[in-house]
Amino acid sequence: MNKKLILASVTASLAGFLFGFDTVVISGANLPIKELWQTSEWFHGTFIMSMALWGTVVGALMAGMPTDKFGRKTTLIWIGVLYFISAVGSGLAPDPYSFSIFRFIGGLGVGVSSIAAPTYISEISSANNRGRLGILYQFNLVFGILIAFISNYLLQGVGGDNDWRWMLGIEAVPALVYTLMVLGVPKSPRWLIIYQNDSTAASKVLYELAGSPEQANLMLQDIEEDHRKTKNDQSSVFAPKYKRSLILAFLIAFFNQLSGINFILYYAPEILQKAGFGSSDSLLSSISIGIVNLAFTFLGMVLIDRAGRKQLMYIGSLGYIVSLFMVAYGFYAELSSVFKLVFILTFIASHAIGQGSVIWIFISEIFPNRVRAYGQAWGSGTHWVFAALITLFGAVLINAFEPWVAFIFFGCFMILQLLYTHFMMPETKGKSLEELEKELVR
Repeated sequence: MNKKLILASVTASLAGFLFGFDTVVISGANLPIKELWQTSEWFHGTFIMSMALWGTVVGALMAGMPTDKFGRKTTLIWIGVLYFISAVGSGLAPDPYSFSIFRFIGGLGVGVSSIAAPTYISEISSANNRGRLGILYQFNLVFGILIAFISNYLLQGVGGDNDWRWMLGIEAVPALVYTLMVLGVPKSPRWLIIYQNDSTAASKVLYELAGSPEQANLMLQDIEEDHRKTKNDQSSVFAPKYKRSLILAFLIAFFNQLSGINFILYYAPEILQKAGFGSSDSLLSSISIGIVNLAFTFLGMVLIDRAGRKQLMYIGSLGYIVSLFMVAYGFYAELSSVFKLVFILTFIASHAIGQGSVIWIFISEIFPNRVRAYGQAWGSGTHWVFAALITLFGAVLINAFEPWVAFIFFGCFMILQLLYTHFMMPETKGKSLEELEKELVR
């Protein structure tokens, strides 16, 4: 892998950093905002906590059009603008209504980034490095989560009763840096050929990014051959021939959220308080969640092109099942807070090395070039619809039921994910995007 390929991938993956930061930074503002505006549990869950996720759903479902029409790079630039506006607006919001609007704008950025960034990275990489480069998006996502937890902890008390404004507003800085950096990345060679019919520009990009001229020529030939075969194909992503890819994307996204990952990340301080930690200790313990998430995502980065996507899903599924049922037992039997924290961290580790490492890469791999952005939108949209629903009902769930009930619920779905991995999921490592198209499209 040459430096230009790595730099372009890292830069695009920084959209994942903003994704992770924006998604989790609200956890530190959750309780202060609840005390400040004194809204009902339903309003707090529906608007304040989950409005960003509804923005994410809209962004993910709509992102296929701009990603194809205006290009992967242009879409990535506008993602940074949306994050910047959201950060500044949320930090200055005078009431819960304007706050919800600015969080919705940030959610649009998250949704679009979950389409454009993985699509872009998969299209500039080759079969033997697509996993390692693709997982940079997830690595930066969990790095953003960790930095959000640390930032929330360090900013606690800085602004008095308004410290939550600093927690949310600080995101404007990385959003601006990312926007400036992404201006320098090249356009996707596959997008240039398929949507601009510009083989010359695509060839130039491939020669800049490929490991050798021979590899660049082979990639160019594969893309052009695929384009010749499909350029007159006007089928939508919902055509019957894409049925298998649609089902695979839907299920991996569905199970991702039915693991409970967003429930735990969004409500980490509150869950940890119920586990027996004090208010300050719960924020500090949230940092341990971010550290474990980052460490095991790094391990997933090392393994994903070696062990493969399916093997990581096996590991993650088994880890989910054990950890979720043990956390449930810890709450049910009223065991120590340390016991519960250990298995919450085991759950985070299982997610990081399994679903967290695999989902965005896998969805970006299983759809053909012509409908990849729309296929990514389908999978990501599914992911975010369920994320929004779980977060919406999380504020009620966490107060209406004992915590062990929620963990049992998520654990049962992870048994089904293990069956999905074994019986339905194909292995995609080491295969070009064009090879996978031949294998999955009927």
